[in-house]
Amino acid sequence: MARIGKPVPMGQQFNEVATKDAIRHFAEGYGDNNPLWNDEKYARNSRFGCMVAPPLFLYSCEALGIGAAGMGLPGAHGLWASDEWEWFRPVLVDERIDVEGKLVELKEVWGRFAERLFDQVGETTYMDGKGNVVARRLMLCRRFIRYPETGKGEKRDKYRDIANHKYTQDELDRIFSDYDKEQIRGPIPRYWEDVKVGDELTHVVKGPLTVTDLIAWCIGVGPAPFIRAHGIRLAYDRQHPAAALPNSLGIPDIPQRVHWEKELAQSIGIPAPFDQGNQRITWVSQVMTNWMGDDGFLKKMTVQLRRPNLIGDTCWCRGKVVRKAVEHGQHLVDCELWADNQRGERSATATASAVLPSRAKC
Repeated sequence: MARIGKPVPMGQQFNEVATKDAIRHFAEGYGDNNPLWNDEKYARNSRFGCMVAPPLFLYSCEALGIGAAGMGLPGAHGLWASDEWEWFRPVLVDERIDVEGKLVELKEVWGRFAERLFDQVGETTYMDGKGNVVARRLMLCRRFIRYPETGKGEKRDKYRDIANHKYTQDELDRIFSDYDKEQIRGPIPRYWEDVKVGDELTHVVKGPLTVTDLIAWCIGVGPAPFIRAHGIRLAYDRQHPAAALPNSLGIPDIPQRVHWEKELAQSIGIPAPFDQGNQRITWVSQVMTNWMGDDGFLKKMTVQLRRPNLIGDTCWCRGKVVRKAVEHGQHLVDCELWADNQRGERSATATASAVLPSRAKC
């Protein structure tokens, strides 16, 4: 509790500069073909005159991986619960990004998933090389302690009966067909005047989720805090022995492997490896960036993560317009967003606000 409100050492950032390669690798890591992020020639003809980073590229500019709320509690696992983002301007190619973080809150709560639960909130601030704030984020990490050796946690295994989905070829064909229906608005302005409350946003589909998708995500967002190799990892483990969990062969390995190792995932009450929190939040953001086009600006987004997407799950991210307003000279559109899997379960809900161009200003 003594750390509440105080700066958190953020460590070595994965990306300190938004180079064109870093931007492209991040976009490829979550499967986003928007040419504004990955086609230098295309981007030069946009209103920015250069490549732009996706809004959540800022995840790759951290060192702890999940910001200030990523500080561990001894003996407690962590699950990403929610993110609340506010952006003040886009990140352009070759801009430097500096990161600061602090713990905001830590409290014990009640929940169905484990014997003891703690809500840990961290605030991360992202700045350009001149100290101007680019974005802020509040992240809620749910820390939990289970007691499998006493059986106390059995009644709280809420995901115990979920099985990995095995697909027929017809099911795969329908999913792949949905990929073909995605639409990137791109250079065609979506004017505020043309938007109506109730309009549906074109979906984004992700999956069926594989370990390969998780590897691609880690390549784009960065390996922090745990993915390190050989002697470098050994040195980290010696400094942080609680982060070296023996695998089935007795070899110390990282807790992050819950995302690709079934045995460790099951030990924390999840029946199979699952997606990473910032990965799914970025999927949801793509619904907005696809829809609003190059001339739009994602101003705010809050995402609640409700249940994990297991390996093999397919996630459909969708949205609709719920409000239009003009505030402080900005033409705003508010949207509700959500993500459902092939079982019809909702794995995320979100709200977002985008600034759109106005015909009145053209």
